[in-house]
Amino acid sequence: MARYDIAIIGSGPAGLEAALTAKNRNKSIIVFGSRNLSNKMQVIEHPITNYLGLKNVTGKQMAEIFLDQIQDAGIAITEKKVATVYAMGSYFTLQLSDADFIEADAVILAAGVIAGKPYPGESEFLGRGVSYCATCDAPLYKGKKVTVIGGSQAEENESDFLAEICSEVTYIPLYSGEISFTHDNIKVVREKPVEILGGTKATSLKTNQSEIASDCVFILREAQFPGQLVPGLETDGAAVKVDRMMKTNINGLFAAGDITGLPYQFTKSAGEGNVAALSAAAYLDQKKRNAQK
Repeated sequence: MARYDIAIIGSGPAGLEAALTAKNRNKSIIVFGSRNLSNKMQVIEHPITNYLGLKNVTGKQMAEIFLDQIQDAGIAITEKKVATVYAMGSYFTLQLSDADFIEADAVILAAGVIAGKPYPGESEFLGRGVSYCATCDAPLYKGKKVTVIGGSQAEENESDFLAEICSEVTYIPLYSGEISFTHDNIKVVREKPVEILGGTKATSLKTNQSEIASDCVFILREAQFPGQLVPGLETDGAAVKVDRMMKTNINGLFAAGDITGLPYQFTKSAGEGNVAALSAAAYLDQKKRNAQK
């Protein structure tokens, strides 16, 4: 299993600044995100006037400059989703959406703000009929009926994979446009998910129009809410609680950028990414000194 000093989740200004700073501190890193960087940057077409050193550039232009800089620094972006981050005491195990695992001695959360909130029943039934990873958990539901809540077209491939293993897949897209599958045991239902119901485990998904019996509800978002991504993480609503050093309540876990709450500004995100990386490097250096005593 691959192991790194620091795993950074997110490729916006906070994640990239954290990556540059961590690399300058001679730490081995892995960055999870998109090679297009953050969606927020790509859609801002008006000039940004308060980012020091970059005069009147749009979000898209800023992303191009950032990408050029991290490529020059030899930093690659891994386009895999992180399904869950497990705190193992002195290190972390990250479960990826392709059922692979990596380990890291420290983690920086910089995935941005996630709109909305978990569905009622989502947290209660996580691991008991609610899953965030089709590839990881599909074998548990061989021959059974499952429901997929798809946040983007990228989840259509995951649903096709589920259809190879499960007897029936109900697909609920949270987006418009054409949908294409290669299996005929997938039913598309354009309804709004409301609540996950069950007893000792989830048994159905309630929508605004019906109730769909399911042995498992796969919630496939582009990114997970922080509290679902990292079990035991302290949050304040959708924001991760941090101190001025970007430390969370979990030792070795740091957060930076929009994920820590207002204000949602590129300048604030980059600054917090820098602080988070410096704090993570100091944490690792102290661990090393303690081990040598």
